Amino acid sequence: MLIADDLDKLLDVLPDFVKNPLNNHPQKKVLIEIVMDLGRRPEARFPEGPEYLSTVNISWHDLDYCLKKIHNFSGDNRSGIESTLHRISSIKNRKGKIIGLTCRVGRAIFGTASMIRDLLYHGQSLLLLGKPGVGKTTAIREITRVLSDEMERRVVIIDTSNEIAGDGDIPHPAIGRARRMQVSKPELQHQVMIEAVENHMPEVIIIDEISTELEVLAARTIAERGVQLVGTAHGNYLESIIKNPTLSDLTGGIEYVTLGDDEAKRRGSQKSILERKTVPAFQVAIEIHQRNLWIVHEKVDRFVDQILQGSIVSLESRQLNADGSISINIERSNSLGFFYNNAFNSYISKKSKPIETSKIKINNNKRILQSFSSKNLQVNNKDNHFYNFNTSSTIDPSFSFAIKLYVYGINLHQIENTIVSLNLSIVLTRDILRADYILALRPYIKQNSKIREVAKSKRIIIYTVQNNNSSNIVRALKQIVDCTSLSYSDWYNFCLYKNYYERIALFEVRYAIEKIVLVYKQSVQLLDQDYHVRSLQCKLVNMYSLKYSIMTMNTYTRLVIHPS
Repeated sequence: MLIADDLDKLLDVLPDFVKNPLNNHPQKKVLIEIVMDLGRRPEARFPEGPEYLSTVNISWHDLDYCLKKIHNFSGDNRSGIESTLHRISSIKNRKGKIIGLTCRVGRAIFGTASMIRDLLYHGQSLLLLGKPGVGKTTAIREITRVLSDEMERRVVIIDTSNEIAGDGDIPHPAIGRARRMQVSKPELQHQVMIEAVENHMPEVIIIDEISTELEVLAARTIAERGVQLVGTAHGNYLESIIKNPTLSDLTGGIEYVTLGDDEAKRRGSQKSILERKTVPAFQVAIEIHQRNLWIVHEKVDRFVDQILQGSIVSLESRQLNADGSISINIERSNSLGFFYNNAFNSYISKKSKPIETSKIKINNNKRILQSFSSKNLQVNNKDNHFYNFNTSSTIDPSFSFAIKLYVYGINLHQIENTIVSLNLSIVLTRDILRADYILALRPYIKQNSKIREVAKSKRIIIYTVQNNNSSNIVRALKQIVDCTSLSYSDWYNFCLYKNYYERIALFEVRYAIEKIVLVYKQSVQLLDQDYHVRSLQCKLVNMYSLKYSIMTMNTYTRLVIHPS
């Protein structure tokens, strides 16, 4: 990772008793900012914490010395050093006289965009979130260079404070071929955003620090015109943007919706709920919590819907390792705080460990999807003794052995919490025709003849509970799982150390049992296997407490599974 900071040009602005300690400081390369307040000792801030640079307090003379080397401050009390990325902000007293300076070090760090390079190729709008000083501007500057130079897009930067492309009329080389439009006053940023689209035909617009309603409206207008947006906003989490009345339209906005009685029963929710108002202006959101640890939301609309419904959320964290490799971790949880704490603890614990050599490391902590592809599966409800069950030799990742459950009249959030806490292999579906089982409140299901008719025609078993009591729900879910499937740990341990062909044969057994034997109460004849593989299949059948027999005909021997 290449870093260009022009730090010497910033230090030349400072008095000698501030500059000299920094020139010899061992952490000079990671300096964040320098603070000089009247009547106080000068302070340098590093990632590890602040540090005083001298025992001498800052005087009027020291501040005047710095101000003579700095350009005039703009309306947002910011200035810079020409041909650099440094930012100098001022603090003024009631009379408008400067009594303090914050000298922020600006760096061009080449390589930070590698964590999300795959997302840039999709052409979707990106929103970067994070607290001040975490590296949002540095990241957006590198994204600008990648889009303009490597992907050859027409990129225009709306540079309100000259922070992305540096101070002066000539942009800093760190932005590549991108063009920069300066803003005379911060309150006019939204006008310049619209002007850029109308006059300069950009494919990508770069916006730093979206903070007002007018800027949010301009961003939505630009997105509706088919221009890709890359912007930043202050906020630690995407959830805080959703709840922010000023910025919520960036994620689609929220509104109250009143449901009908039947729909409220189907969802198991109150009649008045919160829902997303419209399509988000940004399709992808990235939370920058540490410089090398980002949380990525690739589908903002889906995440917003899950948050508003109180559902389980799936979050993806990406960590840039010291050797340039990227670790991707995906975790599902109904508690965002639990996920963020887990991600940070993992990040901190890995900093002292040796890095693996693989370029992309993906770890899914929820479950390994067990999948199986079948063809020529014949279902016959007559008096035939066997089903012909033929399989392909490839694994289809779109199929999962998880039980599909349709819930009626019970709070979905409560069901999801129970599934997560018990670690059950159950997924909820809103399509009753795809459900394996139905779980409903007994008084509600008695009044709904349509659901009973569908369940009868599709042979879907209905489980009922008398009320929303958690013990009743736990008992019903456990009964569904115990009757249909192995636990995840049992299945994982049984398949451990098995080769590819053995796993294929075991997938065949599990599919036959869970999709045919237990559902249709009919026997299934499996494919011909050798003695060793057939022995493994028999052990798996025993784990389901089912009966089996061995059928030998001519040159092949096959296993037949019978219902209990």
